[in-house]
Amino acid sequence: MWTLGAFNAMDAADAARVLTACCASRAWAEKLVSGRPYASTAALKAAALAGFDALEASELAVAHAAHPKIGGPGGTEATWSRDEQSRAMTAGEKVQAALAEANAAYERRFGKVFLICATGLTGEQILAEAQRRLGNDDATEYAESVAELRKIVALRLDKSFEEARP
Repeated sequence: MWTLGAFNAMDAADAARVLTACCASRAWAEKLVSGRPYASTAALKAAALAGFDALEASELAVAHAAHPKIGGPGGTEATWSRDEQSRAMTAGEKVQAALAEANAAYERRFGKVFLICATGLTGEQILAEAQRRLGNDDATEYAESVAELRKIVALRLDKSFEEARP
């Protein structure tokens, strides 16, 4: 967890590392770093989400690709994801197996991992959402996956900066 003052004062490379833990797009992180200093965490978050909304598809793909499968292994993103998915990972074996099947079907259908802001959701809720989204056309699913990624970025920003806590 960081304070805004520490973030504003750290060198650019370290500040970018703080941000890429929230969203793997290097272009996004560098844009935010170049906007320092921020007067408040609210201003940082507003700039972060505006910057996210302006990302090109290629940068969104980079950010999306950094996410592991629900319950899957991975690097920095997996550490966040395990915490965010903790409630879902208490689901029984049947739900876990169905989630694995839904993840595989989603990857075959859309060519990327199923992404959802899992914080507070049960395994059953995530499974139902994965199954529903498998019926989406490509454009609808792209929009939904970007919206979920945006929620994850906002949540991680709140977790990363002490002053962002309500």
